[in-house]
Amino acid sequence: MKISRSLLAASALLLASSALAQTESLPRYGARLEGFDYPHPVRTFAFSSQAQPLEMAYLDIAPATPNGRTVVLLHGKNFCAATWESAITALSTAGYRVVVPDQIGFCKSSKPQRYQYSFAQLAGNTRALLASLGIERAVIVGHSMGGMLAARYALQHPASVERLMLVNPIGLEDWKAEGVPWRSIDAWNEREQKTTFDSIRDYQRTVYYGGAWKPEYERWVRMLGGMYAGDGREAVAWSQALTSDMVFNQPVVYELPKITTPTTLFIGLKDRTAIGKDLAAPELAKRLGDYPSLGKRAAAAIPGATLVEFADLGHSPQVEDSTRFNAALLDALR
Repeated sequence: MKISRSLLAASALLLASSALAQTESLPRYGARLEGFDYPHPVRTFAFSSQAQPLEMAYLDIAPATPNGRTVVLLHGKNFCAATWESAITALSTAGYRVVVPDQIGFCKSSKPQRYQYSFAQLAGNTRALLASLGIERAVIVGHSMGGMLAARYALQHPASVERLMLVNPIGLEDWKAEGVPWRSIDAWNEREQKTTFDSIRDYQRTVYYGGAWKPEYERWVRMLGGMYAGDGREAVAWSQALTSDMVFNQPVVYELPKITTPTTLFIGLKDRTAIGKDLAAPELAKRLGDYPSLGKRAAAAIPGATLVEFADLGHSPQVEDSTRFNAALLDALR
């Protein structure tokens, strides 16, 4: 009996030590993602907005053999400029100049405590960045929340958009109009405060990848989780709460028929992303985020849009199967 108890005690101690070591090995990044390296040098665009100085981090990759065209990549809400790493390589190799900003409130950019977030404002910020770089016209590619922003950008600055490309954009349905209950910014913030590495991984596995998981996804979990685990946790959570309110309350789906720019939609059919689904009644939750239907509906709404479907991919085809996605992206650009 004494031996058994000793073995149990030793096993418990070993498990506790292992868990502690694992916790201590998890990254802790700054509020502006300090400590996480991007695949290319990070530059900063300093400007004033809403009576305060702000800094917008961005990547600007020049191709070895330029073809005279520029592609702007807009990240999603749970993503950063670095998540576009494989697409950046494919595009720059093909001769495109590639500009990839981190929007205000996200990743390596400023996170103001008081800011009236709107897709119109973020589109204006992005336009100001491109103007500072001497870019008058570009292909705009938006993923997830970046798809909502890209659509707003095309509506707001149509003359400056050569082509619009939407990669599993959210906002192809109006969740509030569908019956998802409203949530206050304070409630969003309370929810964000509970974010951990495990909750990020579980959400992405379930919603983004149809229950599947690959080791290479872990890098992006650590990128996001490290900001929540670091000293800037409060600023990160608050910015995410403010931008969640923006996403929920500023639908662009009703304006899709007004888009005049040539548009391509890339839709991973296993995606089930829907903001606020956790508050929805069970029957409503089941039918939200139905991307096989949403993609077709959006393609029909946007005049002359082309729909590219990936039957076996989810919310992030550029991460899940970068080779196939990049080939489709380059083909659409040609």
